[in-house]
Amino acid sequence: MQNVVATIPDLEREAEAFMARLAPEANRATLITLSGELGAGKTSFTKALAKAYGVSESVTSPTFVLEKVYALPAATGFAHLIHIDAYRLKNGEELKVLGWVEIMKEKGNLILLEWPENVKDALPAPSVAIRLEPHADGSRTITYA
Repeated sequence: MQNVVATIPDLEREAEAFMARLAPEANRATLITLSGELGAGKTSFTKALAKAYGVSESVTSPTFVLEKVYALPAATGFAHLIHIDAYRLKNGEELKVLGWVEIMKEKGNLILLEWPENVKDALPAPSVAIRLEPHADGSRTITYA
């Protein structure tokens, strides 16, 4: 499935629609991978999704801290939104410092992982793979697989 969003409000509506289709995995964390070049909108999509899930904290890129964890209301079906930015990682082995194996075991975790191509050797198949492609006019194409 593919959609084009022109503005941040459009991106927020897109994230809300995505959230409505998303359900926790039965036996592990729900892994959403976010791919796209720098500035494609990976963190913007994560912010919009967090807002749709009721996160009131400021959601920022975890580029330098690698991981940020946000509590989610019980009604969402998830306990935590875990935002990971693998931009600076060289391989999946480096995910171990985040407790990767343990967080993937928790069914209540919703993991949004930016730059999955950098750590693909440690990843199971994602629940959903999202690719964001920016356009010169400021719009973005979002592809779900």
